[in-house]
Amino acid sequence: MFTGIVEEVGKVVKIETTSGTRKLTVASKTLSRELKPGDSIAVSGVCLTALRIKPGESFGADLADETWQRTSFSRMHEGAEINLELPMKADGRFGGHVVQGHVDGTGKFLGLQPIQGAQDFWLHIEVPQEMVRYIVYKGSISVEGISLTVARIDGQNLTIAIIPHTTEMTNLKSLKPGDPVNLETDIIAKYVEKMMAGERVQGAIDLDRLVAQGF
Repeated sequence: MFTGIVEEVGKVVKIETTSGTRKLTVASKTLSRELKPGDSIAVSGVCLTALRIKPGESFGADLADETWQRTSFSRMHEGAEINLELPMKADGRFGGHVVQGHVDGTGKFLGLQPIQGAQDFWLHIEVPQEMVRYIVYKGSISVEGISLTVARIDGQNLTIAIIPHTTEMTNLKSLKPGDPVNLETDIIAKYVEKMMAGERVQGAIDLDRLVAQGF
């Protein structure tokens, strides 16, 4: 599990295809020192398995075709900036919100608009229609692995307030209008929707049965 607090901005060193599998190499001076083969790492919001680690230099990851097609990785090129985050430690601080690293879909980056009289920006994103119902005013959303707060949702147009620190410490400043961005909505909304529809979540505790049995 992640929290959407980006720890390092890495760069794509190489993308190669071997026997139908895409192999990604990422330059990482800081987080690569903490990785062991098989560890999870969020790469622009996508949970990947770290392989081929060179501490202080880089790490690799293998990408399934599903991951490539359903995420912003499809726009990747050598030199592209990507957001990196290690999983949250059990005794760590919960700085953002629950981010699983399971991308729901990609939105379209429309731009960063300077806010008049301030150093902040408005981040504008066009989101897929099927994701709109999970996005609420002042709710949380992960964009490229960054935990952000919704300022406005108008149809499929999402607006988020961005402080200068966020632009400097993430890959947002490197994006161009039209670029796809990874989106993950709040997992809580999905569980609430399913329970409101009367569907029992697999593995959920049957409270009525427990009460009837005297627990």
